[in-house]
Amino acid sequence: MNIAILLSRVRVEEKLLLKAFEKRGQQVDIIDDRKVVFDLHQNGWQQYDVVVERCVNHSRALYALRILNDWGIRTVNSYPVALICGNKLETSSALVRDGVPSPACKIAFTPESALEAIEEMGYPVVLKPAIGSWGRLLSKVNDREAAESLLEHKQILGSYNHSIFYIQEYIHKPARDIRSFVVGDETIAAIYRYSDHWITNTARGGKAENCPVTPEINELSLAAANAVGGGVVAVDILETQDGRFVVNEVNYTMEFRNSIDTTGVNIPDVVVDYILKVGRGEA
Repeated sequence: MNIAILLSRVRVEEKLLLKAFEKRGQQVDIIDDRKVVFDLHQNGWQQYDVVVERCVNHSRALYALRILNDWGIRTVNSYPVALICGNKLETSSALVRDGVPSPACKIAFTPESALEAIEEMGYPVVLKPAIGSWGRLLSKVNDREAAESLLEHKQILGSYNHSIFYIQEYIHKPARDIRSFVVGDETIAAIYRYSDHWITNTARGGKAENCPVTPEINELSLAAANAVGGGVVAVDILETQDGRFVVNEVNYTMEFRNSIDTTGVNIPDVVVDYILKVGRGEA
């Protein structure tokens, strides 16, 4: 089988995936997204049975997948999955469309309408850029003065990412959230991410502990994964004060370095098995 991995740099996750391929005797071509050039009129990738996308930059990942999928090349993940998961508005809309429990969410197009939406929802709320990762540029808005200030800042920044106001209900959760890992049609593992800060990302200092994959977590994770198009995804789940689970986000280029020893699941091995199935046309 001919396999390529498109990446920005060889991080821990990519090293683990390459090692898992090596154990199977599977050679993989490494392609640096900083050097790649696509000729839209000439498919130079037709030799590959599957391409694994591991770009750090969302735009590079998205457009590379679009081109490859239009050429008929199988990828993990696909362009539609990257399009939905890479944009919080797209993700929330897909979850709501499929009836997957998620926090209340309002979208506004002007600072004035955004302030009205925030006050209707009630403080605190969370303001997020539609596109972003690792918990960056999230704002917990506790009162009207903070809302007015943040909305003004976003308006003056003027970039595409800040021109749409994504307003989400603040979930009063325990000092943790849950990240589950879905590969194909299976929730293979989950972790709790503990933090004294309301943002619990491990990239921001959150501490990971194993979370048992209960039937409820499994069902919710698979529903969220199916809503965004499936594949290899990480699902972020919040626990409400009344004991419900809601899906916060779904990630399509998941990081798992802190979750292998924590869960006891060899995540890269499971992912590679799935990639090989995709390459054979079995998934």
